[in-house]
Amino acid sequence: MTLQPRCEDVETAEGVALTVTGVAQVKIMTEKELLAVACEQFLGKNVQDIKNVVLQTLEGHLRSILGTLTVEQIYQDRDQFAKLVREVAAPDVGRMGIEILSFTIKDVYDKVDYLSSLGKTQTAVVQRDADIGVAEAERDAGIREAECKREMLDVKFMADTKIADSKRAFELQKSAFSEEVNIKTAEAQLAYELQGAREQQKIRQEEIEIEVVQRKKQIAVETQEILRTDKELIATVRRPAEAEAHRMQQIAEGEKVKQVLLAQAEAEKIRKIGEAEAAVIEAMGKAEAERMKLKAEAYQKYGDSAKMAMVLEALPQIAAKVAAPLTKVDEIVVLTGDNNKVTSEVNRLLAELPASVHALTGVDLSKIPLIQKATGVQV
Repeated sequence: MTLQPRCEDVETAEGVALTVTGVAQVKIMTEKELLAVACEQFLGKNVQDIKNVVLQTLEGHLRSILGTLTVEQIYQDRDQFAKLVREVAAPDVGRMGIEILSFTIKDVYDKVDYLSSLGKTQTAVVQRDADIGVAEAERDAGIREAECKREMLDVKFMADTKIADSKRAFELQKSAFSEEVNIKTAEAQLAYELQGAREQQKIRQEEIEIEVVQRKKQIAVETQEILRTDKELIATVRRPAEAEAHRMQQIAEGEKVKQVLLAQAEAEKIRKIGEAEAAVIEAMGKAEAERMKLKAEAYQKYGDSAKMAMVLEALPQIAAKVAAPLTKVDEIVVLTGDNNKVTSEVNRLLAELPASVHALTGVDLSKIPLIQKATGVQV
């Protein structure tokens, strides 16, 4: 019997719902004991009923096994998955007298494109590996090409180096020859110049000897002239100058002594005058002190009368200070038509004078008889 077990939307171990269909080949076992079991199980049933029983058993085991595997295990290793189903289902169907001849996975798919995504991932991986392989091949090719170019450049560099070495050797040899020629030429030129310099030196030496002889003669003449001039200066200038200098020195020393004596006399004069002035000041101070002492004793003795005398002495000065601004006044005009009125005003001013003095000095002039008589003020 050919069976096609089908499990729809069965969740795998990762929870992905898959639909799996398979193909199973089964038959009734022929061994007597197992055949008797089959007869016991299926006696009175037709072939379709037997198929349904076996099919349901296979589908149940298929569903249970799907729940323990991942999608990758189911999809990538179908043979192992079918083998596992056979191993698990065989005992159960065997007890019904049924033998599983073969079991294969026909199709596996899902409704959420999980498997297609795995295919895309695998495709991407393959494409990536292919790209990596291409890149590595291109890299290896580029490396090999670069190595070939480097080898070519090395060969070219070695050839260029040999050419450059040959050129350098040629230039060095050429420079050596040129240097040798220049040295010989310079030596010849230097020898010529040295010989010319020696001749010039001899000529110059002879000229110097001639100049030295002439200079010696000139020096001798100048020496004689200097001796003559020196004697003449001694006679005409130096000795009179020394005499004049001696005279001026004596005059200066006399003037200096004079100034010193004058300064000493002036200092002595100032000291004497100072001593005299100090004595005078001392005597005046003593006299003033004695006068003040006597005045103080008199004031102490006479009391208010002495103070009154001081005030009277000071009154003329006070009056002079008060009347000082009036010296700038040409005249004073009193506007009144009555001569008696003028007299009364004067009397009033005189009467107010003691009060003003008392306010300024603290002395009551009204107690003095002479003031009482002048002002008409009675105590």
